[in-house]
Amino acid sequence: MLGRMEGRYDVVIVGGGPAGLAAAIGAREGGAGRCLVIDREPEAGGILLQCIHSGFGLHYFKQELTGPEYAERFLLDALEHDVDVVPDSYVCGIGLDSDGEKRVRVLSDHYGLRTVSCRAVVLCMGCRERTRGAIRIPGTRPSGVLTAGLAQKFTNMMGYLPGRRVAILGSGDIGLIMARRLVLEGCEVVGVFELMPYSNGLTRNVVQCLDDFGIPLNLSTTVTEIMGQDRLSGIKVAPVGPGFKPDMSSERTIDCDTLLLSIGLIPENELSQSLGISLDVTTKGPIVNSTLETSLPGVFACGNVLHVHDLVDFVTGEALRAGRHAGEYSRGIRRAQDNIKLVPGDNVRYCLPHSLSTGHEHQIFMRCKEPMKPCEIIVGDIMRKRLSFVVPAEMIMFRIKPDALEHFQGDTLRIDIRPIEK
Repeated sequence: MLGRMEGRYDVVIVGGGPAGLAAAIGAREGGAGRCLVIDREPEAGGILLQCIHSGFGLHYFKQELTGPEYAERFLLDALEHDVDVVPDSYVCGIGLDSDGEKRVRVLSDHYGLRTVSCRAVVLCMGCRERTRGAIRIPGTRPSGVLTAGLAQKFTNMMGYLPGRRVAILGSGDIGLIMARRLVLEGCEVVGVFELMPYSNGLTRNVVQCLDDFGIPLNLSTTVTEIMGQDRLSGIKVAPVGPGFKPDMSSERTIDCDTLLLSIGLIPENELSQSLGISLDVTTKGPIVNSTLETSLPGVFACGNVLHVHDLVDFVTGEALRAGRHAGEYSRGIRRAQDNIKLVPGDNVRYCLPHSLSTGHEHQIFMRCKEPMKPCEIIVGDIMRKRLSFVVPAEMIMFRIKPDALEHFQGDTLRIDIRPIEK
């Protein structure tokens, strides 16, 4: 469905996936008069459109939906909020005027090359999969080696099976879900091979997608060679020892015609880099303050372009907040500058946002480096939170209440995860 594109908006959202649609709704709720969502795909909805399995919406809607159902609800809600949604369009760049006005250059299949001006921009470009080139697997270059997300698109949207006897490298959630999907389509999944000593997917996906279907999960194991000429004929795998070095004496050959790669996601931040926005070296996404505003005033970021999420429900909540702040910004409303820097400590890979302000409640997102149980989150000397366990694959979220920061005197607040002695 093609929406209209005018020359002037209060807020422009780059990306029409779950983050972009929620950010548009949030912007309208934040008081923005006119909002535009620009999406490069023929239809808004993002990756959800190819995720035909159920399990979405349990947190936000309190019911189980498929990906397309979840996306449809937000698309209809955005249209009811009188948001203009333009698919088949690309943002070529964003120019900044001296008065703070943003000029978004858009290349559209329908409208041609246009420049749209606005007061605020929300970046919602999502993320992309890491490929074979990122990990440099030795061997030949046959067909049959592809990312799990591409295999999902082939299977669910285009009606093509990627192969018949499938191995999966990496235990990311898309790979786990595709293991189940391919078994249901009559394929044989010979195993999932994970470099780390723990799964990088949600526990529920390990249980529902692997254990329930008898698919083996081989931890501390990696692919050491790809074999085949025109078509993949097999792979070699080996356990890894200290420093993740493969033990070649235990190398074995697995016959298969397809290898799916589920080895991580990277936020799509080429546009952010072109704007000179400061990026976090750990998340690969923008550095943001407590309103999810980047280092560039009036430019906000949320969803997987900021940091890779586990569940779309959490993307939605974050995007609604970013959109509301962008809507307020477009009306000239500014929150007082953050005065506390949030920094990761023991067993904390990263924490967001990167700074806080006193007098407000804050939603904190973070991930651990290593599994730990039981444990405790220690936020400086202002709060503690006990947890039964933490694992790197699952996001940790909690809130810091305004009264917890009321008497905080420093300018840096450190977060640690430490074990609780039994």
